[in-house]
Amino acid sequence: MEIRRFDQDRLASGYGLNYELLLPWPELNAPFEGAWCVVPPGGAATAHAHHEYEIFIGLVGRGEIIVDGRRSDFAAGDIVRLAPGSHHQVTNPGDQEFTYYAIWWDTDMAARFTDRHRAEG
Repeated sequence: MEIRRFDQDRLASGYGLNYELLLPWPELNAPFEGAWCVVPPGGAATAHAHHEYEIFIGLVGRGEIIVDGRRSDFAAGDIVRLAPGSHHQVTNPGDQEFTYYAIWWDTDMAARFTDRHRAEG
């Protein structure tokens, strides 16, 4: 067993938020990648779209998510599914940090996972 704990001191800044990439480490051998994400009060992540599938899991606080121009509340306990190509952004209009976890994957990641899994045998 291995536990990766959230640590504010390890967060990098960029894309309008603070984050730590938690790409699968060798022992995990997962078909996805992920990151801790913290949107500061009054902040907003950089709006973007990409080819990967993505899930956001709200952990602490509340914010908003804008997907293809549609704005919705996004809070601790919520899960957001994003289709490939959707234009999205997480914002935090509040006065406290909003923390969520992002997980993304695509067919290439799945294929590499399958190859590694078969090689381990």
